[in-house]
Amino acid sequence: MADFSGGNLSSDGGALLLRQVDAGLGLSRALAKCFTDRRRPDLIEHSVSELLAQRLQAIALGYEDLNDHAELRRDPLLAAAAGKVDVLGAERRCVEHRGFALASPATLNRLELGTEFSDHYRKLHAQPAAVAATLLEMGVRCLPKDSEVLILDFDATDDPLHGQQEGRFFHGYYGQYCYLPLFCFCGDVVLWAQLRTSDRDASEGTVEALAQIVAAIRARCPRAKILVRADSGFAREALMSWCEEQSAVYYCVGLARNERLVAELAPALAAARAQHCLCGGVSVRRFHDFTYQTRQSWSRARRVIGKAEVGPQGDNPRFIVTNLPAEGLRASDGTVLLEGDGCRLYEELYCERGQAENQIK
Repeated sequence: MADFSGGNLSSDGGALLLRQVDAGLGLSRALAKCFTDRRRPDLIEHSVSELLAQRLQAIALGYEDLNDHAELRRDPLLAAAAGKVDVLGAERRCVEHRGFALASPATLNRLELGTEFSDHYRKLHAQPAAVAATLLEMGVRCLPKDSEVLILDFDATDDPLHGQQEGRFFHGYYGQYCYLPLFCFCGDVVLWAQLRTSDRDASEGTVEALAQIVAAIRARCPRAKILVRADSGFAREALMSWCEEQSAVYYCVGLARNERLVAELAPALAAARAQHCLCGGVSVRRFHDFTYQTRQSWSRARRVIGKAEVGPQGDNPRFIVTNLPAEGLRASDGTVLLEGDGCRLYEELYCERGQAENQIK
């Protein structure tokens, strides 16, 4: 006789690794402190920390939907990873709940919606500001305390929607209904991940996020000089003026081309075209460093670096705006931290911004 029922099996052995990671980081424990629990203590079977561990680790395993937990609540490995001692649920108070060690989708739903509703059924209430501060602190503590310079990469991306989800909006650039989350990376460390609807400018909320991020970095890395790097969607007066008002906060941001910028770059483009012809059609780059101010949107003139590139497909003028000095940034001992030369600033500093897109992917 062959019996293939298997008993209490799980295909998610990685949950045990996630349990160790969670224990080392203290993520579930830290986030649990950001909740107000108004449930009766004598009736609680799932602590806030256990609920968060169950939800977070299931997401990490690829189970993003709450209805996945209708079956996952039977999983003994996920129960162990969430901190349950009775991993088979054999000792649950209610007879009808025995065999289910973990919380149901309905219980997790009340956990997630407790911030938006306050009624008889939702007694777990998250404090969004505390959650954001906790996650930011956990990200910042990955940075070396003795850092001399830190580069913050801001970027927005599309998060496609399926069906009539809340905040649904069609984004013309991405050509679909989507959300438009805002991210900030320092190298491969995620410092900010904010879900937003897409009916807004890509840079909206960046200054508010940056104020919190810089404050957290200052507490961790007091000597660090901070550089904000982003594409042209973030070349906004509010962001640049905020950086200019701070101590040791710099920016290097893409700048959308217009007729005035291209006219300023015309001599460099003409020289690049001539060199392009002499070199047999290979791509040629020249850089032009100049001061520029918009007619209305900017409060002051700023340093702009133009790239005059001519290749087989024609002219490709590009621009960045920065408040980095031409001599660059140096440490107290004279060591060069960031180059200020226009060519190197564009090619070696700004172009590395694309790595943030790889982090998103």
